[in-house]
Amino acid sequence: MNVFGIGLPEMAVIGAIALLVFGPKRLPEFGRTLGKTLKGFQAASKEFEREIHKTMAEPESIEQAATEGSMQQDTNSISETPQEAKNPPAS
Repeated sequence: MNVFGIGLPEMAVIGAIALLVFGPKRLPEFGRTLGKTLKGFQAASKEFEREIHKTMAEPESIEQAATEGSMQQDTNSISETPQEAKNPPAS
């Protein structure tokens, strides 16, 4: 098990030092607070990642809609051109 480049022996040493510093009564409280903080960071990170993917996907959909609209406009102008040639506007 390797979390942030820290293996199991290093985690055991950190836990032992935390036990000495905070004491057995405050250590569970400290662990819960640390867990909630890390969970909050993880949720914020996932939300940020979703927003980035959403933002990156938007230009593609806008570009695709613009391309489709341009193609539809070209098709309409092409279909109207022969009719205008047959019936020139009356002056």
